[in-house]
Parts: sequence; structure tokens; C-alpha cells
Amino acid sequence: MVTGQKYMVTTTNKINNISNLKLSIQVSLSGLSFCILNIETNTVTYLKTFGFDKRLNPNQVLDSLQHYFNSEPELKETFSEVIVIHKNELSTLVPKALFNEDNLADYLKFNNKILSTDFITFDEITLNDSANVYVPYININNYLYDVFGEFTYQHFSTILIEEVLKAEKNAEKPKMYVNICNEYFEVVIVENGKLKFYNTFEYYTKEDFIYYILFIILPFLSSFYSLIWAVAIKVLIHNYIK
Repeated sequence: MVTGQKYMVTTTNKINNISNLKLSIQVSLSGLSFCILNIETNTVTYLKTFGFDKRLNPNQVLDSLQHYFNSEPELKETFSEVIVIHKNELSTLVPKALFNEDNLADYLKFNNKILSTDFITFDEITLNDSANVYVPYININNYLYDVFGEFTYQHFSTILIEEVLKAEKNAEKPKMYVNICNEYFEVVIVENGKLKFYNTFEYYTKEDFIYYILFIILPFLSSFYSLIWAVAIKVLIHNYIK
């Protein structure tokens, strides 16, 4: 049963409110990351990233996820909460005033290659009064549903945008954040605490990357007093996971 950003079912496995451990999992075609937080002491007890030699398909990623759950003793603990972060380029922002939950596929198909069988969902971004429509890795969700029963999931870009808006809520000058991933990168531009621009770009060479960055900057050049390239945006995501 799907209920928005949660899967819910009664199980006998690894989620227990008595546990003081919180598990966060980041899933992408390029790798998997795991973080376990001790809620009582507010300390990270386990943090590992497993990168792949090449981009895998979702079924291969699932095989790897199952392998790490079987081989990493820390992942066999009981958790009070599980958060899954889906990281891919299959997302788009829609202003809440124009958003209709019945039209999710229509929002995505203009900018992304989607299949008729893709499961599409959305996150609400209250700081920006918008919805982030995206395709999660549904096979990963189904597996984790069997393992944990109840968990929360979001798209990576939802967290990225929210954390940038929080960090820049009092900033007056325009700032630009660039989050670089394997074969694509995300750009967030904020000004006066408001989101001015967000998009994802594929790149395969350094020339691709430079071209897109210059293409993005030009329309904002007259208003930029300072420019911050936050390649280390993962620090913000790490703070969110904690």
C-alpha cells in the first residue's frame, strides 16, 4: 500500500520505536550510501558509501542493495526510523498554484524520458510553495517495504532545494549552488531567500559542464553581486540526515 511518501504495513522485522537508531539510505544508479544515527547521543555510528564502477540499471542496484544488507552487520540492526533518498535526474518542479495530482506524468514527460509503466509521485516543498514531481526507484521501495514495513522517502533534489533555501533565507545577494553527480549536475540559484532557478543537466565532458554553467549564468549576470559554487553541497544533505 502506497501512502504518499510512505509505505505502511504491519511486519515483524526491523523497525521498532524502542530503538535509538535511525537509518538513512541514498540510492542512485552510481552508488549507495548508508548512514546510521544514534538519536539519543546525536552521533553517527555508521557512514559508508559504495560507488559503482559504472552506472547500473535499477535491477542491478537492487542486487547491490540486497548484498550490502546481507554483508554489513550494522544494517541488520533494528531501527526506529528509515529514510530513503532517491537520487536521479527524473524530477521537475511545479508551482503549487498550477499543480494537479492527476497530471503527474504530464509534468515530467516534457523534460524527461519516462515510460508508461513508471510510478510517479511528488514531494511538497513548503518553503517554495511547490511540488517536486519525480520517479522513484520503485523496485527499491518494494524491497525495503518487505524489509522494514514503514519508511519515508524523498527525492534528493527536494532535500537539496529545502536545505539551500534554509541556509540562504536571510541572504540578500544572489547565490548559485552546483551539485555535481556522475554524468549530470544540478544547479540551484537563490536571491532574497527565494528560489530563482533549479534544473538538472547531463554532461559527459568538461566542455559540456562549462557550456551549461555559462549558459545558466548569462541570464542572471546583471543581478549577480556574488557567486558561490557549492560543490560541497553534500554537507547540507549530511546535516539533514543527522
